[in-house]
Amino acid sequence: MNRRFAARAVLVTLLATLVIGCGFKLRSSQDFAFQTVAVTPETGGAVAAELVRYLGDKVRPVAPPKGGEPPEVIVDILQEQREKTVVGVNATGQVREFQLRIKVKFRMRTPQGRELIADTEITQQRDISFSESAVLAKEAEEVMLYRDMQADIVQQLLRRIAAIKSLGTP
Repeated sequence: MNRRFAARAVLVTLLATLVIGCGFKLRSSQDFAFQTVAVTPETGGAVAAELVRYLGDKVRPVAPPKGGEPPEVIVDILQEQREKTVVGVNATGQVREFQLRIKVKFRMRTPQGRELIADTEITQQRDISFSESAVLAKEAEEVMLYRDMQADIVQQLLRRIAAIKSLGTP
């Protein structure tokens, strides 16, 4: 019994050492070079809304109320476009596959106009099969895929924003 216990302990220790040695690290929260941010448009696109939700208490209005502090940076969502394109049909011309795509164009700047991230476009796309016998299920799958792409875009956007290490003048 003691040999089994000792063997398991050695195995667990070895696995822990391998995981630590390979550079594995749990994802932690993002560190930003700013404390407050405005996201424009303040109402509208789903990506802007999800970004505001993620940033939480860091978000401030672009034009603060009298006596309020302006945000340190502004993230402008310049364009959010969703597309659905037919990419496959069968011999009778019925649609069998669609391609879903979201394009988001954004920039990041200071309230004084200094550009921190130039106009940048992030694109995500997914393919989805189609069946006339399962229209409702395919519509639900489409909504889920759009939501997944949107979350991926927000994560990419956050990584690019976190890459800015200083707001100071060049």
